[in-house]
Amino acid sequence: MNVLDTQDCLVSADDVQDGNVGTVYAIRPSMLDELGTMVGDATVRFARQAGFAARYGQVLLLPGVDGDITTALLGIAEEADGADPFVFGALPDSLPAGSWRVRAPVDVRAGDVALGFCLGAYRMPAFGRDSAPAAPCARLVVDAEGQAAASMARCMNLARSLINTPPNLMGPDDLARAAEAALAPLGAEVSIIRGARLAQEFPTVLHVGAGSNRAPCVVEARWHGSTATDTAPLVSLVGKGVCFDTGGYDLKPPSSMLRMKKDMGGAAIMLALARLIMLRDLPVRLELRLGCVENSVSGHAMRPSDVVKTRAGLTVEIGNTDAEGRLVLCDLLHAACERQPDLLVDAATLTGAARVALGPDVPALFSNHDGTAAAFVASGMACGDPLWRLPLWPGYRRWLGSPVADMNNISSKPMAGAITAALFLEKFVKTDVRWVHIDTYGWNDSSRPGRPEGGESLGLRATYESMLKIFNIEDRMHH
Repeated sequence: MNVLDTQDCLVSADDVQDGNVGTVYAIRPSMLDELGTMVGDATVRFARQAGFAARYGQVLLLPGVDGDITTALLGIAEEADGADPFVFGALPDSLPAGSWRVRAPVDVRAGDVALGFCLGAYRMPAFGRDSAPAAPCARLVVDAEGQAAASMARCMNLARSLINTPPNLMGPDDLARAAEAALAPLGAEVSIIRGARLAQEFPTVLHVGAGSNRAPCVVEARWHGSTATDTAPLVSLVGKGVCFDTGGYDLKPPSSMLRMKKDMGGAAIMLALARLIMLRDLPVRLELRLGCVENSVSGHAMRPSDVVKTRAGLTVEIGNTDAEGRLVLCDLLHAACERQPDLLVDAATLTGAARVALGPDVPALFSNHDGTAAAFVASGMACGDPLWRLPLWPGYRRWLGSPVADMNNISSKPMAGAITAALFLEKFVKTDVRWVHIDTYGWNDSSRPGRPEGGESLGLRATYESMLKIFNIEDRMHH
């Protein structure tokens, strides 16, 4: 896995001499009148003639008297628009090679500057294509807070690269081995459940994967922080890892299948979050479960009208083979609840309905606990990783009825698809377990500052910040 080492684009302030460091001034449109005090009146005239208006992500290089470029301007959003680290991702591709320092308004956190810079420096992995040696690049001068942001960026970029990997190179076993490689060196106990044990413990995962010659498996990982006691909060993470989704016998049209390598995005995000928790040694006990599977068409594939018995003992009629993600998750959620976690979070690229409702940048959030949902929404807004709560509306539960099983895997109504999917999952969660379900897109449709086209870790930072708040954890690396 070719994941960019984000430290390559950062340099410690202790390792550079100020005379060799360029300066980027981050400017809001409302600050344009103050620009002269920063760069001088002559430079302001040049900036105006060059059309600099502090538009979001606009970068202008300012030549010095000797022709060297050691100063630049970056347009950023107004303070009222909320936290946005991504805008600093415009810098790596715009600045000349060398060391640079960013001067930003006082309300902009140094960690957000470094995080955005690192995310903008991300490059999609190259799979066999010829590539020239890496050219000298711009590097950001950072303090301790900025350096701490590198671990967050690394984990986000890990999720991106897993999602971006072509599906022939990222099957269920590949995803499981990637999880083991990411977590075992940090002290996690990782097991990969296959075969007869999978059939016994996770029958719905096996049923979804029956049509593929790449056998399904489940990753289970356990870890505890170095200062975590036996009574420390137990955090359980669950991810949908459908490495490619054809839709099964309810086959997707070609246009809908083009991005289905991203259907393991929930697993990639939860894996990356688990690694971040370990890297920062949070005082928690951690469990991770990933359902790694491929939904294919063959003589062995699940069929519409099949009835499968879940780990929880409930039977499910398969109303549509393209609603496989909830089948992957239901056994994992039930297994997680058996351990009585203090917080259970799952992430999945689950429904197109969530995208219709909220678009690609705002994952839908569902929760059985109002205070927990509020913490997630507030934390997401504060860090620029927004989530939006949708209701677990009880009136729609009857839509999941079946005449031959305890429930159907799809709704009888062509409405509220994200809600009915979440209601299906709720059936497998204990009522006394605080549960959050994140229906994420996991993808950038086009490139923007800090957000290149391709896989994206939507919801990762919001979940991490929410954990800190809910369990009153002071993350020394973060703060």
